Amino acid sequence: MSTHATAPTSRTAPGTPAAPASLRKLYLTRFAFAAVWAAVLFATGDSGLSPLSGTLLVVYPLFDVACAVVDVRSARAGAGPVRGLYANIALSTLTAIGLAVAAASGVPAVLRVWGAWAITAGLVQLVVGALRRRIGGQWAMIASGAISTLAGASFVAMAGADGAKLSSLAGYALLGGVFFLVSALRIKRDRA
Repeated sequence: MSTHATAPTSRTAPGTPAAPASLRKLYLTRFAFAAVWAAVLFATGDSGLSPLSGTLLVVYPLFDVACAVVDVRSARAGAGPVRGLYANIALSTLTAIGLAVAAASGVPAVLRVWGAWAITAGLVQLVVGALRRRIGGQWAMIASGAISTLAGASFVAMAGADGAKLSSLAGYALLGGVFFLVSALRIKRDRA
């Protein structure tokens, strides 16, 4: 789960920032990606770490980086949420590297890295969602950030349990995608 900033448009009433259509499209893209990613990981994640699941694990945070870069480019430079996006880009980049290394050590190491990412990215998402609440649909991003933080802690705890599996990450990603879908549908449309 990640965060995205937006800039006010010239067609918006003063003091009411509106999300451009690009943010809605970005959220819908995030939903579709998460749904497909989750389905593939769920289908392959119970068999442990394979080349496919290892690749999926690294691709997810890299996709998050790409989405945040697109969001930053469409956002007004210097806006508060943009700083959160830069933090998210750094966190997700480090996570992709960490997951590539952790995959060589096994599922518990992957769950620890993913859990740390979920905790930190969730906190960033909470802050950015709160800063964007005027554009609508951000309650879902705020809730997603809170759930991500709690889920991250549970992934770290799962890493120490016997029989830790990657399939729990599929449910996490799917739920995050649903929150992006809800936000996309709830964002206020620009007024002409």
